[in-house]
Amino acid sequence: MTKQFSRWTRRMVLSCVIALPLAAGAETAPKVKFQTNQGDFVVEVYPDKAPKTVENFLQYVKDKHYDGTIFHRIIDNFMVQGGGFTVDMKQKTTRAPVPLEASNGLKNNLGTIAMARTMDPNSATAQFFVNVKDNDFLNAKGAADGYAVFGKVITGMEVIQKIKTTPTGPGDVPKAPIVINSVTLVK
Repeated sequence: MTKQFSRWTRRMVLSCVIALPLAAGAETAPKVKFQTNQGDFVVEVYPDKAPKTVENFLQYVKDKHYDGTIFHRIIDNFMVQGGGFTVDMKQKTTRAPVPLEASNGLKNNLGTIAMARTMDPNSATAQFFVNVKDNDFLNAKGAADGYAVFGKVITGMEVIQKIKTTPTGPGDVPKAPIVINSVTLVK
């Protein structure tokens, strides 16, 4: 009985030691809080899936780049985009683009956050968008296409749902500004 108990104990300890880093990784995913004039929401980001994209995004957060920007492009039943323009529609200066990390296994599903870019796959800088539905056509099909998902909204999705119904004018620009007052790292 003692040998059997000892073997069982070793197996349990070993399985806990192996599982601990997996559980710890989930608990330590950075979280970012957006405070907007429509309410607050929190995004969890995944550096293990999109390391360069997350590092870039978090540097913009630390630099307060997003504070005072707007959601400048809103398309109901598609996405809400922000992070690049001030309330008076002046484009903010950005750092160099990051390489595309769209082939990371994450999908452009409802509530995920991804990097906006031009037709150049490696052109993402500061602008991001939140998917307001599953947008499979934005997922990577190869190494040089798709839009890099790097996190998801974990609280406050009702705020995103409210933003997506904002009346817009030419260029899908909201008629009344949707202001991002501040973006802060909370964990």
